[in-house]
Amino acid sequence: MSAFFHACRRWPGFMKRVIRRGVLKSLPDGYDVDTHFAPRYQPWDQRLCLVPDGDLFESISAGRASVVTDGIETFTENGLKLESGTELEADVIVTATGLNMLLLGGMRVAVDGQDVEFSETVGYKGMMFTGVPNLAVALGYTNASWTLKCDLVTQYVCRLLNHMDESGLRQCTPRAPDPSVATEPFLDLASGYVLRSIHTLPKQGSRAPWRLYQNYMRDVLMMRRGTLEDEGIEFSNPSAPAEPAELFQPAGA
Repeated sequence: MSAFFHACRRWPGFMKRVIRRGVLKSLPDGYDVDTHFAPRYQPWDQRLCLVPDGDLFESISAGRASVVTDGIETFTENGLKLESGTELEADVIVTATGLNMLLLGGMRVAVDGQDVEFSETVGYKGMMFTGVPNLAVALGYTNASWTLKCDLVTQYVCRLLNHMDESGLRQCTPRAPDPSVATEPFLDLASGYVLRSIHTLPKQGSRAPWRLYQNYMRDVLMMRRGTLEDEGIEFSNPSAPAEPAELFQPAGA
């Protein structure tokens, strides 16, 4: 899968033709492949839908399923009205578009009383953010199983915590990269749900450790065996915060 992804990114025109030939072989002669299976974007500019066992194409060929490619104008009493004027009747409609990405589920994060604007931060190893101490997020891959990266992140965080315990440290804070390190959007997909929210997301750097690599084997080496102390992170042991003020006292105290 990783080789296929990188081939699509390196030779998009060629891989688009390869994919089209595969679809042609899987569908009846004369099927309008270019309308229904030739999107405007290149392979992996958006996430690629795979049909590994070909059951969708078998159902289309057998007449058990059909594809309509169009824009949705509105919902109707009986289904959907399309931009072409066609109405599709439907018993069930599954909405799978129109979402907006929301980092951390919209959680408010503050450091020393100041709210963090994540759009002004840079990702560190794809899981932490510059200037935000002791915070890691399990983010998966856009080109492979989501849980693969999440597993690596949790393993790395355990290594990090053990290292801090052994060293008597309480805080680790990713550092911003040097100005010579170029930054770019955190995600390199052109999907609508990404583009609508890209201005709210962190940036990524042009090189490690601020680069978000969509590469499992590379991340295995970095997360499981890579160094915990590098130019992108600062360890410290700040003084303990003051105890919070008493919020409740029993009557008569």
